[in-house]
Amino acid sequence: MQTIQELNSPNATPFVQTYFHGTKADLKVGDLITVGYNSNYGQRKNAKYIFLTATLDAAIWGAELAFGDGKERIYLVEPTGELEDDPDVTDKKFPGNPTKSYRSTAAFKVVGEVSNWQSNPAELLMVMKANLEKLRQQGINSLND
Repeated sequence: MQTIQELNSPNATPFVQTYFHGTKADLKVGDLITVGYNSNYGQRKNAKYIFLTATLDAAIWGAELAFGDGKERIYLVEPTGELEDDPDVTDKKFPGNPTKSYRSTAAFKVVGEVSNWQSNPAELLMVMKANLEKLRQQGINSLND
């Protein structure tokens, strides 16, 4: 596990790392995102982890692929505890965590919302959802459920 300080300090910089959380949940600034709710993905089990990313692109996918009919939203979040690489995107197919995706059991505090972002093309989203459905039918689900 890496601490927030370790993730933010390998290269001295005056900028703080920005983290995003894509979802369809309607949250407000100050709300905490916590474990213990049904997952937005996989088998929708009680989530053991919550997720964030340092890339807007990964957050867009998170919002677009989340279960539910709510509005797709991307929040700016601050982790309150340790983060570790998300094993669903850092296995042998994606070494080095190119999506900068992390998971935690500690809460994320909502500090803002990204209101102007570009959705993925509808055709690409349909292909991604179809591929995820094929995996689900094969019994391959998220490592994080």
